[in-house]
Amino acid sequence: NFTLPLPRNFSFWSTVYSDGWCALPPFNIDKEQKRLNVVVPARHNSMYPVSLYEEKKRLVVLVENSRQLTTAARSEVTKTISTMLRIDESLEEFYVQARKHPCYRWVSRRGAGRLLRSPTVFEDVVKMICTTNCSWALTEIMVAALTTKLGVHIQGDVYSFPTPNAIAAQSESFLRKEIRCGYRAPYLLELSQRITNGELSIEQWRTSDAPTEELFNEVRSVKGVGEYAAGNILKLLG
Repeated sequence: NFTLPLPRNFSFWSTVYSDGWCALPPFNIDKEQKRLNVVVPARHNSMYPVSLYEEKKRLVVLVENSRQLTTAARSEVTKTISTMLRIDESLEEFYVQARKHPCYRWVSRRGAGRLLRSPTVFEDVVKMICTTNCSWALTEIMVAALTTKLGVHIQGDVYSFPTPNAIAAQSESFLRKEIRCGYRAPYLLELSQRITNGELSIEQWRTSDAPTEELFNEVRSVKGVGEYAAGNILKLLG
């Protein structure tokens, strides 16, 4: 277990509740303790159940089986957590603009403005596809089914999010019947297969230097990702 320094204008709980992702597995929240639980993937197919909370302007990171955490793995877990919570991103320019509008001055005071995102771009994109043309309740059902039926069982009722390989290996019929993702089934299959065969490298989107419009068009090239989904994925990419 270890702690990470937090920026002066960072609010952990505002970031956790910035979007609905905190309610979708493998994310899980403890409202009373104000903790965010998540499964962080690492190299060599390692999965680390992690519990996060803020204490004295530092982020406390509790890792299950922390004795197995090598220096390299700890560095990787730290980087992923920072990416998920946008800890290393400066929002000063955004706050300057927000303060010009009376109705948005609370944003900088509260340390809000960061959007929680998943450990991987793949998870974000799959979840975003699962929000299209349906109720939030159905989104929760689809994501829960994806994790429990195709993810790796970690412990108790905790599962990891499935890898592209795990989804690519399924049939469209399985995704429709077992995951209940309806018309999204062929889209999730094609996305996963394109990543698996090396045709698509979406993890690079978070560090892309491409102009916004160009990146938007690249995101839109994924079948099942319309303007709504692409716009929200760009928000998560920053």
